[in-house]
Amino acid sequence: MNRKIQIIGAGPGGLAAAMLLAKAGASVSIYERRDQIGGRSGAIEADGFRFDIGPTFFLYPRVLADIFAACGRDLAHEVDLIRLDPMYRLIFEGGGVVDATADPDRMASQIAGIAPEDAKSLPRFMADNRAKLKAFRPILEAPFHGLRDWLRPNLLKALPLMRPLRTVDSDLAHYFKDERVRLAFSFQSKYLGMSPFRCPSLFTILSFMEYEYGVFHPKGGCAAVIEAMARVAREMGVQIHTERPVEEILFDGRRAVGIRTAAGEERADALVVNADFAQSMSKLVPDRLRRRWTNKKLASKRYSCSTFMMYLGIEGRIPDLAHHTIYLAQDYRRNIAEIEAGLAPPDNPSFYVQNACVTDPSLAPDGCSTLYVLVPVGHQRGAIDWEAVAPSYRAQILKRLERIGITDIGRRIRFEKIMTPADWEHDLEIYRGATFNLTHSLDQMLHLRPRNRFEDLDGVYLVGGGTHPGSGLPVIFESARITSRLLAEDLGLDKALDEDSAMGRGAPAIAQAV
Repeated sequence: MNRKIQIIGAGPGGLAAAMLLAKAGASVSIYERRDQIGGRSGAIEADGFRFDIGPTFFLYPRVLADIFAACGRDLAHEVDLIRLDPMYRLIFEGGGVVDATADPDRMASQIAGIAPEDAKSLPRFMADNRAKLKAFRPILEAPFHGLRDWLRPNLLKALPLMRPLRTVDSDLAHYFKDERVRLAFSFQSKYLGMSPFRCPSLFTILSFMEYEYGVFHPKGGCAAVIEAMARVAREMGVQIHTERPVEEILFDGRRAVGIRTAAGEERADALVVNADFAQSMSKLVPDRLRRRWTNKKLASKRYSCSTFMMYLGIEGRIPDLAHHTIYLAQDYRRNIAEIEAGLAPPDNPSFYVQNACVTDPSLAPDGCSTLYVLVPVGHQRGAIDWEAVAPSYRAQILKRLERIGITDIGRRIRFEKIMTPADWEHDLEIYRGATFNLTHSLDQMLHLRPRNRFEDLDGVYLVGGGTHPGSGLPVIFESARITSRLLAEDLGLDKALDEDSAMGRGAPAIAQAV
C-alpha cells in the first residue's frame, strides 16, 4: 500500500524529512506558502546579488551527509562546502581581536594575545566538551515522549555533564577568567536566540563543535544546500508545490486526515508540520483540539530574540574585511538586557557582518559585494513600531559599521533590503518574529518541547526548530531523522527507516571526516 504523506513547509527540516520518507517508500508532497523553498533558510536574489535570508554558515555537516547517504547520495558531490580558516573574526569593543580558528595551536596563540593565562585552559575545555558531546549525542538523536525517557541509562549517565545549575557563561568561567575569552566561546548561544547568561551550560558544545569540526561556507550560500536537497527530493519523486499555502488541516476527531488549499481538499495518511510551530498551530489547528499546546499556553512560553537585518549589495570589494565578523559590544550584559526587555532597539548593539564575496564572488555582480548585517533585537512585544523606527536604526547601524572599518558604505549601496521583527512575523509567518523559535531553557527542552510525534494530535508529526532537539541547521536535520523514523514505524512503511539507513552508516566524504 502506497502511503501518502503531506509536509507543510519546504524548509530544511521538511525537505530532509521528505527525502527520508521518500526513501522509505512513501508518496510525499510538500506544500510551501511562499514562491520559493527554504523559509528562513532561503535566499534573496535581486539585481545580480544573492543573500541568505537566515543562516550564513554551515556547521557540523555530518548529520546532513548521513541523510544524503541514506538516500544513496553524497553531500560532497551535491554541494561545494568551503572550509573557512579563520572561521570568523571577533572584535571586542572594549579592546582586542581574535581570529578564531579550528587549529588548536593557533587558537591558543590568539587567546594568549588578549588573555595569556586563559590560553592554557583551551585543551581542557576541548577535552571536557568532547566528552559532553559524546555523551549527549545519542540523547539528541532520539525522540523524547515523556518523563519515562529520563530513565534511559545513557541519559542518567550524561546528566552530571549537563551541570543544570550553570549557564553557558558560568560554566565557561571554570576555564576562562577573561570575559572576552568567555564571549568568544559563548556568543554562539545567539544561534539559539539566547543569552549566554541564561542559556543552559549544555550548549557550550556549540562553540566546541565549531573549533572541533570547523565552519563551512557552501558555494552559493546556505540556500544552495537547501536547493540541493530540493533537487534530490524531486529526483526521488517528492512533489514540491510552491505558492500553495495550507489554509486548514482537516480532522476526523483528533486525527489529521489531510489539508485544504486553494486547490481544494487533499487526503493523506500522515501530516508533517515544518512551518513555524506556534504560528502554524494557532493558525491551522482549532484551539479546542490542542490540549497541551493551546493558544494560551503558546502565549505563555518563552521565545528567542529576533533580528534587525540589512542585506546590502554594494559597489566594489572590501578585501580587508573578514568573511565573518562578530563585533561584541563593550557592555555586553547591558546589550543582552535591552534585547530581553524588548522595549526599544539596543543602543550600542553587538552585530554580525558577512562579507561572503571575499570567499565566493559568485554572490554578486563583477566588482561588487554582498554585505549581510545582523543585529540581535527583542522579539515582538508591541512596544516598538518598527515601521517608524527602522529608518533611524538603519542609520545608527551604518554608523556603527565604521567600528569595523566600513566607513563609506552609504554611497556604495546598489541594492538594499531591511527586515525587522515585524517583517519576520508577517512576511515569514514567525510567531512574534522570534527568529530562533522557542528558547532552549531547561523547561523547554527534551520532552518539554513539542514532540516529534506531536502529542496533541493523531497523525501529526513535527520537524524544525520548534520541536526536539531544537534550533540550528544540524539540529533541525536531526529532528527530521527522528520524525521520519517514528512516522515510518507508525505507518509500517515497506522500506522502513532502519537504524543503518536512518543514521547513514558508511556515509562517504564529509560524514566520515566529521
